Amino acid sequence: MSPIEIGLISVAAIVFLIYSGVYIPIALGVVSFISIWLMRDNFTLALNLLKVAVGDSAMEYSFATIPLFTFMGLIVSKAGLGRDIYEVMTMRFRRVKGGIGMATVGANAVFAAVTGSSIASASVFTKVSVPQMIAQDYNPRFAVGVVAGSSVLGMIIPPSAMLIIYSFVAEQSVGDMFLAGVIPGIMLAVVYIAAIWFMGRFTPGFVGGRRVADTEWMSGREVASKTLPTVFLITIVLGGIYTGWLTAVEAGAAGALVALIIAAARRTMTLRSFWTALLETGHITAAILFLITAASIYSRMLGMAGLPNQLQDMLAGNQASFWTIMALYVLLMLFLGTLLDTASIILIVVPLFLPLVEALDLSLVWFGIITVVGAEIGLLTPPLGISCFVIKSTLNDDSISLKDVFMGALPFAFVMLLVLIVLIEFPILSLALI
Repeated sequence: MSPIEIGLISVAAIVFLIYSGVYIPIALGVVSFISIWLMRDNFTLALNLLKVAVGDSAMEYSFATIPLFTFMGLIVSKAGLGRDIYEVMTMRFRRVKGGIGMATVGANAVFAAVTGSSIASASVFTKVSVPQMIAQDYNPRFAVGVVAGSSVLGMIIPPSAMLIIYSFVAEQSVGDMFLAGVIPGIMLAVVYIAAIWFMGRFTPGFVGGRRVADTEWMSGREVASKTLPTVFLITIVLGGIYTGWLTAVEAGAAGALVALIIAAARRTMTLRSFWTALLETGHITAAILFLITAASIYSRMLGMAGLPNQLQDMLAGNQASFWTIMALYVLLMLFLGTLLDTASIILIVVPLFLPLVEALDLSLVWFGIITVVGAEIGLLTPPLGISCFVIKSTLNDDSISLKDVFMGALPFAFVMLLVLIVLIEFPILSLALI
């Protein structure tokens, strides 16, 4: 077999193994190792490339952002900041049709800015928001759909684990990726709120809900006590990066320290929960490092096979336009999103298309935002919509089925697709802050 044939077969084998239940980095690493061995007929070369990939990943200074932001997100969750922000948002939107849904989106957007995890957002707001919406006669599908749709903001609004993974694969600055995600993340949250207003106005049956008696507004002091800690934390992290006072690693360290101080001041942190957060941080960090290491040897294998260059020559030979290439890319991500998780999609697809994007003189930072938003749509689509599974497993309500969660999330997946098209057409939306 030619190197190109081996490269194509290896990509298909990786997708097959992941879909069969093999751990993602094991599938990437083993298939890449065997492919290099077959292409060069040299076991020692394959072994040396594996050692280089491990060394390069572990010694990367910017990798320190992963444990720092992960720890910060875990501490923030334990401090109860998500619930506080939700209560303030609910008060502000209470008189609007679908107002609790809008409050959920707004609270999720703020929560995303201090956690960076879609899974954490889905878990927290399933417990906080869904029971309240059900109690006020909202359509159960709408209730779970809002939580599922807004949970993906955690992977777009920085700090985001997926943006960090992309930055390693594409060799881009983590700080630049974080700044690039701010406007698209806020834009998606605003469009979600507009979509909920539209559904409440024109499809009230899908939204449901009843008018509740007016309650007293929170005092300014109470609002401040619930929002200022989160605002302060966001200002330290993103403000430090944006002004250039802090690197991404330093911002992660400062954010983790501030989150710990907030949790201690609120007396929500015990030694036991602190130790649990440290252990979870270690587990998550080790898993992501394993992923990045596997992606590194996978990229080397693709380069050795010449597959990216072959793909570039094929599209150039057919004189494919920019929109044709982007349409193929988005369709590929949407298809893989029905089978794989976001990290898998990034690790498999990005190394294939990076040389083509560079040849077209397109921004790799912009391409990263397109990649993450496109891949995140997969969190809402069957059969492997991870956010939907998390919501179902977190719910303590057997009357709401997994099908209800997927059907409720469908309108929000469509909204994400529309936002993705706008981001492709107007790259400045992703690059304005850099």
